[in-house]
Amino acid sequence: MKEHGQEQQKAAARRGSRAQKEAAAERDVLAKIAEMPAADRVLAERIHDLVKSTAADLTPKLWYGMPAYAKDGKVLCHFQSAQKFNTRYATLGFSDLAALDDGAMWPTAYALRELTAADEERISALIKQAAG
Repeated sequence: MKEHGQEQQKAAARRGSRAQKEAAAERDVLAKIAEMPAADRVLAERIHDLVKSTAADLTPKLWYGMPAYAKDGKVLCHFQSAQKFNTRYATLGFSDLAALDDGAMWPTAYALRELTAADEERISALIKQAAG
């Protein structure tokens, strides 16, 4: 919650064009990724690249101290470093706004320990589907 408050203060302090705000938000996301331990940083950088190449209309932003990607200002997906909650794997999570519905039950978070080409292909498909 503390990080969320700091993010809101930073956002409120920034005034300018939409492009300037989006560029500043992306810099904040990249800076947060750069702070991560090597294993998480590699995953987060690759997820960032996949989101940017698959759904360029999603906007990077920090969400509770995590790299996230928003559509129309609302978070659609986020990357959670393993270090953030001292877990054994990082997580790629999707909000309820993501169009991932598949019957009566479907996953909204995926554990990540490494990314293979097949994993990247699946993540790209999920991001594309989530972004609608």
